Parts: sequence; structure tokens; C-alpha cells
Amino acid sequence: MAEHEDLVALGREIRRCRKALSISQEELAERAGLHRNYIGMLERGERNPRVSTVFHLARVLGVKATELVASVG
Repeated sequence: MAEHEDLVALGREIRRCRKALSISQEELAERAGLHRNYIGMLERGERNPRVSTVFHLARVLGVKATELVASVG
């Protein structure tokens, strides 16, 4: 159960950073080389991304990976 809460918190931060850039899930997916559906699943806490994916998304979003995971756990 705690893992799901952590994934939801990560997804919330990804969404917050994406919205701060005023870009859609589709635009983030395109910039990151990922599928739009995958971005949606991450934002809803439905998928557990690899650490390398978190680092990559952080770079694309223009933040440090620690910012994305700060509210986790």
C-alpha cells in the first residue's frame, strides 16, 4: 500500500512540473520520447518507472530528480 502512495506522490510532482511548463501530457511524452498513455499512468501513480526514467523526465521538465521524489516516502 505504501508503494502505491509513493507512486501517487511521484505522479503528482510530475504533473505539477508539467503544468508549470504549461505543456500537455502529449507534449511531455514527445519531449521525453515516451508514450502519452505512459505519462498519464505515471501521473496517476499506476506505473512504477525505472530510476533512469525519473532522471530523464526530471531533465526534460527542467528540475532535479530530487524535486520529483521529495514528497515521496
